[in-house]
Amino acid sequence: MQRFLDLTLDGLASGAIYAAVALSLVMIWRATRILNFAQAGMLMLTTFIAWSILDAGGGYWLAFAAALASGFLLGAVVERVVIRPVEGAPPLNAVIVTLGLLVVLQAGAGMVWGNQPESFPAAFSIQGFELFGHTVPFSRADLFAVIAVAIVLVLLVVLFRRTSIGLQMRAAALAPDVSKLLGVRVGRMFTLGWGLAAMVGALAGVLVAPSVFVSPSSFDAILVFGFTAAVVGGLESPPGAVVGGILVGLALSYMSGYFGSSTVTLGALGILVAVLMIRPNGLFATSHTRHV
Repeated sequence: MQRFLDLTLDGLASGAIYAAVALSLVMIWRATRILNFAQAGMLMLTTFIAWSILDAGGGYWLAFAAALASGFLLGAVVERVVIRPVEGAPPLNAVIVTLGLLVVLQAGAGMVWGNQPESFPAAFSIQGFELFGHTVPFSRADLFAVIAVAIVLVLLVVLFRRTSIGLQMRAAALAPDVSKLLGVRVGRMFTLGWGLAAMVGALAGVLVAPSVFVSPSSFDAILVFGFTAAVVGGLESPPGAVVGGILVGLALSYMSGYFGSSTVTLGALGILVAVLMIRPNGLFATSHTRHV
């Protein structure tokens, strides 16, 4: 029973990270109907920026804020410069562009920072809490990650349901031509959506960096698990992305704990295939589609 509890807490902590990545993918999909396979490279770049500030003697929260700000700026620039020319083109064009962007970002980061993995500090202690004389694999840093993702979800719900900007973003995503006739700056809404999504991705990068270190390719697996979480929850549903992230985190934690860490990647693939076969629109497609 104790082992099951430990694996559950570990899966909850990992699931929060996957949920943040899934949220960033869902936001971009809702805004432009593009799957951003460059998300791993984008969050890697913003995490390297945060690491550079820490390495230069800056404080953690300054580096944290810089990662979020640079994430927003990077997402806006990518949408304007790289994605805008292929918006409305066949889907394969966007896939190729985002994969190419991933390669460029990873190669550029390697030239600037090198390929040696760098350690990244956590916001709070990584020592597990003491429960009934037993140290559980859930720390203050993990609690911070869970709370941060929960806050992001609440802010997104408020943004999309309660603000004029959020309503315009939803309208631009669902009916861009009609929105233009109604005076909505559709291009600006797309840029804002990419910026916010990249900011959420930057949050995921900073949260997971203490566990995986920081290198040009260290976040690739996180993207795979985050994409799986987004598909599980439904690409139309931000709440589904969070629930999907938690479910994927728990499932992979149980697989790693009971069957060995070598089964984790295979487990993610199995979950992805099963969901696509049984419920291709995601578990939350019916109840949440177009509501958030």
